[in-house]
Amino acid sequence: MRLPISEHTDRPWRIHEIAADFEVEDVWALPTPGGPNDFERLLSRFSVDDPDAPVLMSSRIGQLLMALRWKLGALFGWDREQAGLGTRVQTLRDRLPDDLAQGPRGPELTGVPFRSVFLTDDEWAAEIANGTVHAVLHLGWVPDGSGGYRGQLAVLVKPNGRLGTAYLALIKPFRYLWVYPDLLRTIARGWDAGLGKPA
Repeated sequence: MRLPISEHTDRPWRIHEIAADFEVEDVWALPTPGGPNDFERLLSRFSVDDPDAPVLMSSRIGQLLMALRWKLGALFGWDREQAGLGTRVQTLRDRLPDDLAQGPRGPELTGVPFRSVFLTDDEWAAEIANGTVHAVLHLGWVPDGSGGYRGQLAVLVKPNGRLGTAYLALIKPFRYLWVYPDLLRTIARGWDAGLGKPA
């Protein structure tokens, strides 16, 4: 379920101090009901170390959209090394305060070129940069309002000039019609709704 932006901005996430110059593009409640200690289980759904971790886009339409995106990136040079992290933009790892920099980074993702930035007990961030945008995928673990907990996903963006702004506007309908619904279904697949939920 899509949430108001305030569901992300009103929480005391550490990402606020690191990516204050990014805009919150989307916030979603994840279909991952659980208990207070299930955040690690959610993270394992994204890890390359988990053979059952979901591929970001599992439907045929989703996979076609991702393949088209990578072809366009190759055609227009959006994904060249000089357009990415550490070249066109500084990695957010360089902004981390000491406690986060010395802590765990979190999982490496399955099937997508995001890089983990930091991990806490209830928050994880990963980033990607290319010729169109510098973006952050943020996962948090939050009370669900009924005695349990659930995952929450936010996407933060910093467009690369007019090209990035136009690109984000162009892909917005595709994100809402296919990308996010596919991602939510994929995350939910295999999630045991009863595990860890208080009685």
